[in-house]
Amino acid sequence: MAGSESSSKMRTKMAFIIILFALLSTGSCSSQVPLVMWSSEGYTLPQHASPAAGHIISHVQLLAYLNSALGSAPHNVLLFLQDKLSKDDFTRYGGVFGNKQDSAFPNLESALQSSSSLFVLPALSWLGASAVPSLLQEKLGVSPLSVDPDTLEHLHLNASGNTLLVINLPYSSGAYLSCKDVLRNNDEVIGKVLSIMKAQSVPYVAIYTGLKPSRVIEEPSLIGQSSMSRSLLQAVVDEVKPPLMFNSTRGPCIMLWAQNLNVSFSDKEWIDLGPSTFASGGSVSTSGSFCNETNSQLVLDYGSSVSPYNPFRLIFSMSQRRYPVSARNWFTLDTVELVFNTQTATYNGSHGIYAPAEYSFHCQNVNNFRNALLVPHTQNANQWRILFTDFQIQGFSILNGTTDFSYASDCAGFFTPGIWMGLITSLLMLLILTYGLHMIMQLRSMDRFDDPKGPSISVPQSE
Repeated sequence: MAGSESSSKMRTKMAFIIILFALLSTGSCSSQVPLVMWSSEGYTLPQHASPAAGHIISHVQLLAYLNSALGSAPHNVLLFLQDKLSKDDFTRYGGVFGNKQDSAFPNLESALQSSSSLFVLPALSWLGASAVPSLLQEKLGVSPLSVDPDTLEHLHLNASGNTLLVINLPYSSGAYLSCKDVLRNNDEVIGKVLSIMKAQSVPYVAIYTGLKPSRVIEEPSLIGQSSMSRSLLQAVVDEVKPPLMFNSTRGPCIMLWAQNLNVSFSDKEWIDLGPSTFASGGSVSTSGSFCNETNSQLVLDYGSSVSPYNPFRLIFSMSQRRYPVSARNWFTLDTVELVFNTQTATYNGSHGIYAPAEYSFHCQNVNNFRNALLVPHTQNANQWRILFTDFQIQGFSILNGTTDFSYASDCAGFFTPGIWMGLITSLLMLLILTYGLHMIMQLRSMDRFDDPKGPSISVPQSE
């Protein structure tokens, strides 16, 4: 019987893990925050039907969930309230069930796996998130107490009383810490608090959520370029991250930078690889890259940070050769390969992505679906959408010691559509003006007039 109960408990736990992973992997995080609740050993939270994918939990629904969850559970509640939190924080920085070897949440992951039950709200509205402390205060009938691990060590909690402990966690990368490092530090605080509660043998219910999303991800669109003109009227100061540089034994040989590296599979939500690629402490690896006099290949290996248990890579293959007509060397971005799990989608970029070998290439939008510079080369390439914003790459002629790109050859030609419209409009106005002047010059004055001194015409009158 004991073995049967243990097996049943393990199956229940695995079911909760699968449900949590599925919820954290669906929907959009543009205006919601996740909420994760678990209990200490020996206590079980009531089970609820999983919310539908994309459903946003309202203030009223949150109140109903908390009333049900805290009805029979321990009334010592730990609220880990982070300034900002999104589902992408779990998936991008290791996640609760991401890459365990380099996870930013090892203590949280261990707590969830050892918990008797889990309760997850993947999409909680901003108003609901800010109302969590007040709802808990109303439910428990006690005032919240802000603590940290040092303060908690000196508190003696009553297992039968109601207590609401709020542990505030920051979400600010600062000057030297990346977002992943901040999340790892917050996870250490969570681990210390849970260790203290376990040492005091006090049952508890823990809640981990945020006041607002850590990032707002909007679906990239070429139509969104119109917002660039409005940004000229605003004082926007963005942190410019340094480009990604691959160094060979001879020194730096490949440089890459982009504002966003967005990919999407089968028209699902966009995934921005930019923070993992260019941010300090990003999870990308360039192992497998190489360069020589004629060929360069940049391999961006994201491991399972994009999709748990599914390796993901981007491969940029470049070459250079001399063209006698122009009497100079040119480099081309021959292919961009997207490797997901064991499948490879290949795109040809040589027809539109090229520049002199001593230059870099820059383009505001590089995509495979509208005015495409990346042309699908394999059959499965149409399943993916790619959009690189403010993209710049250089694969040759990089000087030692430099951290800047060479002069950029931009994909936008000199005669842009706007310039053509202006030229054609000016030409039409010039033709109208020329025609008008020609008509005026053709006017002639009369050279003969009637003689006013001649006999007047008499009209006889009849009676």
